[in-house]
Amino acid sequence: MSKKLWTSAFPFFCYTLFVSLMAAILHSIQVVSAVALIGLILLQRTQGDTGSSLGDNTSIFQTRRGAERFLFVLTVLLAIIFAGSSIAVIALA
Repeated sequence: MSKKLWTSAFPFFCYTLFVSLMAAILHSIQVVSAVALIGLILLQRTQGDTGSSLGDNTSIFQTRRGAERFLFVLTVLLAIIFAGSSIAVIALA
């Protein structure tokens, strides 16, 4: 009798273990991506228009090159990872 009870409860136990492990992994991904996202946003150069108020005739929209472009792309990717993990946590709940 005990063996039959164990075999019938085993799939439920595995599913519960899988969901709790997946939730822990997703929460860890959320924390790491949130901290990295904050850091990357703070590293990016601000594009204030103090020059245009002083008579400078530079364009507001400039192309990103080199490290600035890399930081921008990495920020976008981390934002997508953060949003995806947030949606996945909601779906698991």
